[in-house]
Amino acid sequence: MAKTVDIGGKLVGEGCPVFVIAEIGINHNGDIELAKRLIDAAVLAGCDAVKFQKRTPELCVPPEQRDVPRETPWGIMTYMTYRKRTEFDADSYAEIDAYCRDKPILWLASCWDQPSVDFIEAFDPPCYKIASATLTDHELLDHINSKGRPMVLSTGMSTMEEIRAAVARLDASRLLLAHCTSTYPCLPEELNLRVIQTLAAEFDCPVGYSGHEVGLQTTLAAVTLGARFVERHITLDRAMWGTDQAASVEPHGVARLVRDIRVIEKALGDGVKRVYDSERPVRKKLRRVT
Repeated sequence: MAKTVDIGGKLVGEGCPVFVIAEIGINHNGDIELAKRLIDAAVLAGCDAVKFQKRTPELCVPPEQRDVPRETPWGIMTYMTYRKRTEFDADSYAEIDAYCRDKPILWLASCWDQPSVDFIEAFDPPCYKIASATLTDHELLDHINSKGRPMVLSTGMSTMEEIRAAVARLDASRLLLAHCTSTYPCLPEELNLRVIQTLAAEFDCPVGYSGHEVGLQTTLAAVTLGARFVERHITLDRAMWGTDQAASVEPHGVARLVRDIRVIEKALGDGVKRVYDSERPVRKKLRRVT
């Protein structure tokens, strides 16, 4: 039996319920009240956790992009100003932390630089998400690994060699891998869901799925292929402003996703062939030779 990893008191892995993460990311557009509404939607849907993204703009925005003008709902501003405008500060995250604890629902973040890891560490997160974009940032991986918490490593836009190099730096007893294709939104023919099984065969850790496609059916297919956790972006309205909105799922869709995952879990069973009590009257009636 594959190992399990404890995330905030919930075991994730073989034999455990699928762990569902609603990725808020930057879909809050820097608005704490919008973030709370997204948390509410995730709670109502039955998700296990919500996830945010944390960056230090001075470290994450390349110098050549900092002064590039960008049209935003708040007017035209430089890309650096926009990035700072959408980052929550310590007071905002303290508010998010209290709000999630009250619901209750777990919250975590993908940290794109070392100061962001230290920032989120102050909130005692149940785990860290390592974004696909930072999979080859070995110094960041080492820093996250040093915190001693569970880690979910997303594998989008990565070769198997890059994935192996990243996994080698991380504590396998605290590691989960997420199959992912880093296209927003992603075409079905590029999802390559069987990679879930490829990763599970090579790495001794729970493997899940982080999806950016339109629709729910392919995420449900990921569960039937063995995904131990799933992550989908959540939004109040896919037409809202923001780079991730189009690849996100609206509240009613998230609720259907969680509902259908729970049905699939029951339907998959344990693989042991048996005759159910409900079949016995039918067997007695229809079988001429027993």
